[in-house]
Amino acid sequence: MKHILVLNCGSSSIKFKIVALPAATTLLAGAVTGIAQENGKHQLTRYSGDKLENSEETAEFKDHAAAFETVQRDLTAALQQADLTLDAIGHRVVHGGTAFIEPVQLTPALVEQIAELEYLAPQHLPANLQGIRLCMALFDELPQVAVFDTAFHHNMPDYAYRYPVPEQWFSEFGIRRYGFHGSSHQYIAGKAAEMLDKPLDQLNLITLHLGNGDSACAIRQGKSMDTSMGFTPLEGLMMGSRSGDLDASIPLYLQQRHGMSADEIARQLNFDSGLQAICGSHDMREIIERAEMNDARARLALEMFVYHVRKYIGAYLVALGRVDALAFTGGIGENASLIRALCCDGLEPFRLALDKQKNVDNRDLSADISSADSAIRVLVIATDEELQIAREVCSSLEFKD
Repeated sequence: MKHILVLNCGSSSIKFKIVALPAATTLLAGAVTGIAQENGKHQLTRYSGDKLENSEETAEFKDHAAAFETVQRDLTAALQQADLTLDAIGHRVVHGGTAFIEPVQLTPALVEQIAELEYLAPQHLPANLQGIRLCMALFDELPQVAVFDTAFHHNMPDYAYRYPVPEQWFSEFGIRRYGFHGSSHQYIAGKAAEMLDKPLDQLNLITLHLGNGDSACAIRQGKSMDTSMGFTPLEGLMMGSRSGDLDASIPLYLQQRHGMSADEIARQLNFDSGLQAICGSHDMREIIERAEMNDARARLALEMFVYHVRKYIGAYLVALGRVDALAFTGGIGENASLIRALCCDGLEPFRLALDKQKNVDNRDLSADISSADSAIRVLVIATDEELQIAREVCSSLEFKD
């Protein structure tokens, strides 16, 4: 049995999980949120057989180093209690550019190479790298592996990843579609193959990761052939606070005619747009409740969100030609039966239909909610990016079971 620590370090949070493989069980999961903010939070879940022990406390974490001290104490206590040792650490890294198309064991030199890509994801990579550097200092005896969100999409054909822009933009500036949420889409694809009892390399799938960040992926014969997020995670579906697809002239117009700076436009497109902009909230549960009470802004936000998802479903049905299954995942995809129903409404001519009762009643981590006569299966699958990352770490290090 191998015990892999998976770390996801964000700009104001550190999330972590210890995964045991090949059993695919979780021993410890936790998060430190609100780093460098007034009301930080420390959450921890310990797993022991069928028992869960949850704890939560409010605390102040002045920086990531202070947060990592708390994480280190959590890990030390849990490992001592279970009489276990860690075998490796896996780091979620949001962007690998074109240089990193598979997991890599980290060295100081490789960390600096990743740092050169910060311009591709300035809101994410600095935090990822800060976590890596702190962790390499604290756990210098352990092999550590970077697993890139973009790696799953590196097989996209050139006609899907290229933008129709000047050659210099592509060849010198690296302007192309990279795609994100790769670990989630990859996990869902593998789980769908299990559920359908078919080899993954024979499956065509549309996977929808719907949460605060949203992306769609067209998967042909088990590999990503297209995805909605592009050069950055801003492109594609309407999201919690991100705009999604946008006329490229709009930022130029705001700069030229209204004097807005590039930084301010970027901030508003990433943090003040999407559902938040339309109805003042990015909590889909609240939006649904408000829409059911005839709140016009919430109803519009709901209609816009679903419309954008349906457009991508339609596009990928055509792009793939044959589709075996449509899979919903993410916080919204897994839990909002109304969203699933609205996204699938009227798709019967495309041989895709929900079983309305199964959709509403579903409480399983993995379920087929399609009607008996639906040629395209409709699946709900709880994503497990940490498990996928842990598997990638073991494969990269060639650990044997």
